Amino acid sequence: MNSINSFKKTLVRYLPLYRQLIKKDIKLKYRRSFLGYLWSVLNPLMIMGIMVIVFSNVFRFSIDNYPVYLIIGQSIFNFVNESTSKAMWSIHDNASLLKKTYVPKYIFSISTVSSSFVNMLFSLAAMAIVFLVCHVKFTLNMLFIPFILLQVFVFALGLGLFLAEATVFFRDIQYIYGAFLTAWMYATPIFYPLDMVSERIQWIIKTFNPLYAFIAQFRTIALEAHFPDPGLILHGLLVSVLMLAFGAWRFAKNQDRFILYI
Repeated sequence: MNSINSFKKTLVRYLPLYRQLIKKDIKLKYRRSFLGYLWSVLNPLMIMGIMVIVFSNVFRFSIDNYPVYLIIGQSIFNFVNESTSKAMWSIHDNASLLKKTYVPKYIFSISTVSSSFVNMLFSLAAMAIVFLVCHVKFTLNMLFIPFILLQVFVFALGLGLFLAEATVFFRDIQYIYGAFLTAWMYATPIFYPLDMVSERIQWIIKTFNPLYAFIAQFRTIALEAHFPDPGLILHGLLVSVLMLAFGAWRFAKNQDRFILYI
């Protein structure tokens, strides 16, 4: 309890720095871009359009409102991909500052994931456009979507803290994680229906792929206009909380040794 209170006090104290780091990351992403923040909307729409054309014709599977099905999975996976890949280097990229003055090391990892989360919130405008074009039924169940996004954020933060800590001591993690992300993308039903694979593979995906719980909750609301199954919600909560607990524990355990390796 004392450590949690200490964390809260420190985070409040460094809140201006936290906000500034988020602003810096967002500005750097769109620096020298003519359309700027509009790319947060245009980019997911263009990628979704290409993938709809390619996958719906090549694999010839039938999914109602496929653009909606695709953009939900694409948005969640892209956020986890971007946020954790950037968080991986959050300690290394701020090594010069960490060597000069005391700053809570976790502030850099948290701000990196947070800036990616803000970018994802911008991209929700693209998702809203797809929802309107595809005549998705807007219901009160959609009020639960922010809670799903919070689950994804907590999960990405935990994974980002773990990767940031691991990369300080083992820089080859970048290559391992890059290969893992490719496998993870194909192991997640982003662009294909889950019933396309065998029942055994379906069980493995539902049980061991953490992104499935988040994506399935979102799709249940958008495509079926139903509230997600409580078991699915519990699965998503458990996965996100456990990942955050593990990532924070590893980070806190080794952060005092970072200065020797950066």
